[in-house]
Amino acid sequence: MSYRIGIDVGGTNTDAVLLDEQLKVVYEVKSPTTADVSSGIYEALRRVVQDSGVNPREVRYAMLGTTHCTNAIVERKRLNRVGTIRVGKPATTAVRPMMGWPEDLREAVGENWHIVSGGYEYDGRTIVPLDEEEIRQICRGMKGNIETVAISGVFSPANADQEKRTAEIVREELGESISTSVSHEIGSIGLLERENATILNAALIQTAKMVAEGFREALRNNGIENAGIYFGQNDGTLMSLDYAMRYPILTIACGPTNSIRGAAHLSGRKDGLVVDVGGTTTDIGVLVNGFPRQSSLAVDIGGIRTNFRMPDILSVAIGGGTIVRRDGDTIKLGPDSVGYQLHKRALIVGGDTMTATDVAVMMGRFQWPGAKVDGIDHAFCEQVDKKLVADVEDAIDRMKTSPTPVPVILVGGGSVLLPDQMKGVSEVIRPEHFGAANAIGAALGQVSGQLEKIYALDEMTREEALEDAKNGAVREATEAGANPDTIEIVHLEDIPLAYLPGNAILIRVKAAGVLSA
Repeated sequence: MSYRIGIDVGGTNTDAVLLDEQLKVVYEVKSPTTADVSSGIYEALRRVVQDSGVNPREVRYAMLGTTHCTNAIVERKRLNRVGTIRVGKPATTAVRPMMGWPEDLREAVGENWHIVSGGYEYDGRTIVPLDEEEIRQICRGMKGNIETVAISGVFSPANADQEKRTAEIVREELGESISTSVSHEIGSIGLLERENATILNAALIQTAKMVAEGFREALRNNGIENAGIYFGQNDGTLMSLDYAMRYPILTIACGPTNSIRGAAHLSGRKDGLVVDVGGTTTDIGVLVNGFPRQSSLAVDIGGIRTNFRMPDILSVAIGGGTIVRRDGDTIKLGPDSVGYQLHKRALIVGGDTMTATDVAVMMGRFQWPGAKVDGIDHAFCEQVDKKLVADVEDAIDRMKTSPTPVPVILVGGGSVLLPDQMKGVSEVIRPEHFGAANAIGAALGQVSGQLEKIYALDEMTREEALEDAKNGAVREATEAGANPDTIEIVHLEDIPLAYLPGNAILIRVKAAGVLSA
């Protein structure tokens, strides 16, 4: 018998689950998330191994969905000093790298940026040849002042040769051990947003290595020594440890997507809305063919505009720990939460703070052993409950593409706040193990690869372009850790670009397969 462990770190709780070979839940635990995150992961891992009684040598895979990288950006801590090289002179000199970044984040990452000669047209034709000596001189000047390098180029998703050559020169000058992030592997077409995402990725390398080593040590300390280690990424699939340390930015927002994938697995549904209620927020996402719908808009991370792939998630400040206040005749929900202090501060445990959990208990939605309900105003709780449900219903409507009622899968420990019937919802589904859907999603074990590229149909047929894009996505999935024999194309779209000459189209394709043995 072999098992797999999935761990997902939320703002309030860290969930861990043990799954068997048939992906059935054997054991689940919920442990408070800690300020340093790592000790909460260790505790959840320790409990799931010890309490389940499973032989740790039989654990074959260990998967982690973590908020470490998100926290590093938000807190401006544990970030690498980045040297930024943009291949785009003279075409892009009007707007410098890191323009519009918050000052404290610029200081944390370092403003060591340079624009060098080079760049391509949208169809991959050269604007200006690469000046290799210029790059070598810049590298010599950066030596000792930076820890990682971010490289971006004009239309590099159409032709990556100059970016690749720049990375080779950087390693020649600064040593093979230097970590380089190249933008054509990270972001979409737009240069500035893609460059921002690449700089952030380079800044997160140290954090990713720290998390990877900490997770590996935690597994080892619990007797799990031969398991393959994987990180959750933000399209609801996994990536290998090495891949995660190259692209740590892809772990951002993996929590909601883990929940969406877990909801699909537990409910058996491939389409619908997933409402994941945690301790601090409610995250609403769309399930399309078993995977999260991705956002088509530029995404703001830590005050920075980026265009790498992100799930289409709407978050509202409603969770089990949400603080309820009365301001005259007005009811205010959050946005602050008691978080993992719910068991100390909520009224039902003798605390001094009214929370959404107190309201749910008073409304009879679930039972809290030994709940202290004397003195809690039931009429006021009814008013709060009405507002809370209405706010979630409004958020659901904002994620729908039509007024037609849709099925909603409720997951997350805080989903007990919501009733079995809601406006605009055709069916409310509460699958078994709904409280650990995030960790279950992390453990499911699909690995994906994605490609987004502009093709000029004057030079090839549409079918040839689609085939090339599919092959690129399959290569990415294989590199991320998927078994090549199991990879399938799960998303494919082509968008005509009428504003570009050459009969151009933008192709987006995603491939996914199961973990390599």
